[in-house]
Amino acid sequence: MGRLIGILLIVASLVAGWYWSAYQTFLQAPLNLPEDGLVLTVTPGSNLRQISAELAQQGVLSEPEFLYWHARWKQLAHRIRAGEYQVIAGSKPDDLLNLLVSGKTISYSLTLLEGWNFKQVMAAVRKNGVLKQELDGLDDEQIMRELGYPGIHPEGRFFPETYSFPRGTSDIDFLKRAYRKMQQELDAAWAGRNKDSIMVKNKEEALILASIIEKETGVPDERPEIAGVFSRRLKIGMKLQTDPTVIYGMGDRYKGNIRRSDLREDTPYNTYVHKGLTPTPICMPGRAALDAALNPKPGKSLYFVSRGDGTHVFSETLKQHNAAVRKYQLKK
Repeated sequence: MGRLIGILLIVASLVAGWYWSAYQTFLQAPLNLPEDGLVLTVTPGSNLRQISAELAQQGVLSEPEFLYWHARWKQLAHRIRAGEYQVIAGSKPDDLLNLLVSGKTISYSLTLLEGWNFKQVMAAVRKNGVLKQELDGLDDEQIMRELGYPGIHPEGRFFPETYSFPRGTSDIDFLKRAYRKMQQELDAAWAGRNKDSIMVKNKEEALILASIIEKETGVPDERPEIAGVFSRRLKIGMKLQTDPTVIYGMGDRYKGNIRRSDLREDTPYNTYVHKGLTPTPICMPGRAALDAALNPKPGKSLYFVSRGDGTHVFSETLKQHNAAVRKYQLKK
């Protein structure tokens, strides 16, 4: 009996030794990955046993149980986070575990451009193949209700910049983030406003004016000067008479040209017809336009006309302005 026990102990020690050796070899050997690595998707609710089995089926792991028990020993098995991960070639089991615990998922991005209107924003969001689409078929009012901002017009409410996000992010979460960012940028611009020179009464009006400035020029140095022109016009009750507001009021009817009849059309956004600001923003302004709207450049100019190269000529009198129009627009 004692001899049998001794034999069993020897066998057990040999088996344990073999497992320990195999285990150590497993930990030191790189995973069987392609040269460009592997994209591993961990779905919510999945556990490490399932992940290990999946990797074994793909030929990445030779001993899936080793990975599971190693994670248990390191107390990592229940800390795995869902997401999409890039496992690089040369990674070892510990590298894989640390990656899955880190939550450093593959990051995608979507850029919202300065000057885009809400229709363009939604077109970009709906075209994105990574964002989870939950707003399909909803109109603007319904979208804002889903975002938690019922009754608020969507135009100009989303800050233009590049946003990074993991796969599975919803279009709702993406837009909420862009909305909050615009609020933060508007708050910051309002805090730095020149109280003595602005003609807007509140942040809402500042956002509207900034959107008009954004559409009028892409030249950074001109934004404060254009803001100055609009601020002086608002101060004396002069119509803003800015083409981008007319274009916005035309909507899909705009085909690239503004006719005289368009300038006379009584839409709420036609600043050739109505004094003051438009009812809502007309696009998404960037930080520079927000700052310009709240820090207009001092001066006397009341007019400006495009040179045709993206820049403008500024004039103090109508006579000077008409001369600039003849030179740069009519080529006379």
